[in-house]
Amino acid sequence: MLPQQQMFEDDVCPVRDELLGELYSSSKVGLPVLIATVTPDLRAQLALFCYHRSHLHTIGLAIAASCDEDDLVQLGGAVGASLYARSREAPSPAPVASHYTNRRKITLATGSFREMPPMDEPDEDTSESKPAPMRREA
Repeated sequence: MLPQQQMFEDDVCPVRDELLGELYSSSKVGLPVLIATVTPDLRAQLALFCYHRSHLHTIGLAIAASCDEDDLVQLGGAVGASLYARSREAPSPAPVASHYTNRRKITLATGSFREMPPMDEPDEDTSESKPAPMRREA
């Protein structure tokens, strides 16, 4: 294992648990307000901490967008430089939903379409009065 990887696995959260919880549950609008309350050097540590955890990855990118490149590179080296570059990129487009999720819902009719008259039993007299089909002889 590389020393830098071990460093990120063993690190502790640079902010108190309550603030991390607020960051995690904040909306996109409220996140910049919370980030502004943290000092720049602590913000870079928090960006690296969150970026290395899959459930906090997008928060790490958002925090890194508010950091200076020097702070991220000084604390994270090549990872910090990469994080800085990724935080400045345009956000990737949302994944395209499959056809299955976009298809229309099926609805069922609730009333009758038309009333069918009851079918009468054929009279025995009419069935006998019909001529039999002709046979062709070859």
